[in-house]
Amino acid sequence: MSENSRIEWTEATWNPVTGCTKISKGCVNCYAERLALRLKAMDVKKYHAGFDVTIHKKELSRPYEWKKPMRIFVNSMGDLFHDEVPFSFIEEVFSVMNDNKKHIFQILTKRSERLIEISDKLNWSENIWMGVTIEDKEYLYRMGHLIPTGAKVKFISFEPLLSGMDGVDLQGVDWAIVGGESGPRCRGIKTEWVNEIRDTCIESNVPFFFKQWGGERRTKSGRLLDGKTWDEMPVYSNAGTLVYG
Repeated sequence: MSENSRIEWTEATWNPVTGCTKISKGCVNCYAERLALRLKAMDVKKYHAGFDVTIHKKELSRPYEWKKPMRIFVNSMGDLFHDEVPFSFIEEVFSVMNDNKKHIFQILTKRSERLIEISDKLNWSENIWMGVTIEDKEYLYRMGHLIPTGAKVKFISFEPLLSGMDGVDLQGVDWAIVGGESGPRCRGIKTEWVNEIRDTCIESNVPFFFKQWGGERRTKSGRLLDGKTWDEMPVYSNAGTLVYG
């Protein structure tokens, strides 16, 4: 678990599962794989298996140790819904999230087929935000798997954004994140792709978060869009109603 995450839309990361396998275009230059292999070379015990899918039972206690309420990105170094993760362990992870309602847990997956397959068997407390990655219009079907799930907050990560989204319909979506690819061999992002999603969010009253333009040095390209930083995200009012801020 790591406090002070450098991922702009979260505050901490929690990795009860590490490792993954490539399944779509956004996986080609996977930052998590690069980092896992570097940590293995540094002889970090948790990453002795490199980027092979690995369950970490000891990590289940971590959220109980954090007293300050935080937004926590679940499995920044893997995919909770990977086929190699037993359903029983997914249930254990959900139980921990159910017990720690002071935190918001943000889950992302590219494996939307398994998500919808087991969604009705999971306990979706209001502090669990569920998202899918849609990096190319070819994968817009993942949104159709996300919307029927029991998650109270549903979001899309258009990152790394590799194509336009051809007038994407965001009905049923509570939040959209957009970002360009960064690091070695990164692929470019077009301003019109970002603007299209941003404008659709405004029209649909969906909070829009622009994470980065990307590039080999992402800090150099920054995250301003039309001279503005877009940091919108869902929030809950005191009455328990979903509002936007």
